[in-house]
Amino acid sequence: MIYKNKELLSLPGVKGEQIEGVKIKLIKKIPDERGTILHMLRSDEEIFNGFGEIYFSTIYPNVIKGWHIHEKMTLNYAVIDGMIKLVLYDNRINSATKGNTMEIFTGDDNYLLIMVPPNIWNGFKGMGEKKAIVANCASIPHDPDEISRKNPFDPDIPYNWELKNE
Repeated sequence: MIYKNKELLSLPGVKGEQIEGVKIKLIKKIPDERGTILHMLRSDEEIFNGFGEIYFSTIYPNVIKGWHIHEKMTLNYAVIDGMIKLVLYDNRINSATKGNTMEIFTGDDNYLLIMVPPNIWNGFKGMGEKKAIVANCASIPHDPDEISRKNPFDPDIPYNWELKNE
């Protein structure tokens, strides 16, 4: 099942406010005595938005990678090992969810596919005690001219990366 709109906030590990266009799918891990198959994305699914490239990014515990935004690329994130906190911020001028921030805790303990549409600021922080491996199946090949970046502590994005003891 693909979750979108306000139903996103009913998923375990998803906090904050809904962001228009973001979709999440619970994806399968199939273990047996030989190892595990980790599903990610199929071209015949509703959530699929084209193929440009797939790449993997690693992140160490308590390190932040962000902020970045793509003008054209749709991101499809799945954390295949470890845990991250993925943070999304909607700064789109004509968006009904402008100003909303969403946190998604994903990885070993909460295996999800997160589809992030273009023009959403995003970043992630390594959680736990081991390096995480993040897969991204991008809708177009990487183009350095369509990405912008900000420091993770840029005051233009109202988010505090510190641990919250809630």
